[in-house]
Amino acid sequence: MPQPIPNLHHLELFYHVARAGGITAAVRTMPYGIQQPAISGQVAQLEAELGVRLFQRRPFTLTPAGRELYDFLAPFFGALPQMAERIAGKASKHLRMAAPATVIRDHLPQVLADIRKEQPELELSLIDAGQNRIFELLEQEEVDFAVAELEGRAPSGMKTEVLLSLPLVLLLPPGLAMPKAGLKALAEEAALVRTAEDTAIARLFAKGLNSKGIRWPARIEVNSIDLVHAYVAEGFGVGVSVPAPGVKFPKGVKAVELKGFPDLAIAGVWRGKLGPLASEVMAGLRKRAKG
Repeated sequence: MPQPIPNLHHLELFYHVARAGGITAAVRTMPYGIQQPAISGQVAQLEAELGVRLFQRRPFTLTPAGRELYDFLAPFFGALPQMAERIAGKASKHLRMAAPATVIRDHLPQVLADIRKEQPELELSLIDAGQNRIFELLEQEEVDFAVAELEGRAPSGMKTEVLLSLPLVLLLPPGLAMPKAGLKALAEEAALVRTAEDTAIARLFAKGLNSKGIRWPARIEVNSIDLVHAYVAEGFGVGVSVPAPGVKFPKGVKAVELKGFPDLAIAGVWRGKLGPLASEVMAGLRKRAKG
């Protein structure tokens, strides 16, 4: 039968014992906490698996087999700290992000430009995505950090920080006023222009309509609020949007806040611990949100 492969952790402990010159010395120099009995027991298991003594305990001396094993392990375990620093350094210069197009266009460029002034080697990957796609990308670890339009709570295991809370607004085209009879009358006479039904804005708008017992199917569906604004400005119907920072509604278009409708939350979203670059992006976005 072939010799079983030794436990990698046991090999690591033996490396530290041999390098430090004994088990007691290894406890003091280990890069993580572990008690002396645990080291003794696991190194003894390694010797039992290999069928040889690796060192004499008192005074500490490596046996020929122990010396051979140490010489084999030292280049690998000895180089691990430097390799970890190289990998971490490379990773810290590359940020993978996802966000809606409006955030990527209107808010991220200045935030990222400020970071690049301090870190000229910044590498960036950006994906234009809506809420559901963002959750998928984070779950699959294809992005490190995202800014999302949130409708409800993020999936379990994801952390969020709300940056802005924006009310929904109706955009009335030039020449159209809100009927005295209110929203229900408007829904009966005007075409609706909105983003796709799977977007956060559309779902929040539908919730608000349902709470008021109003049915208003979309006549025109588009993939961005910019297109909603464009079609409303040309008189194709009434649009649903939000007064996002940096967004200007077209000339002649009137925005009416939808009272009693849920707000749209704009939030940073991530899994695990927020990395250094993502933390800097969050700090920049917080500053822009407060402004």
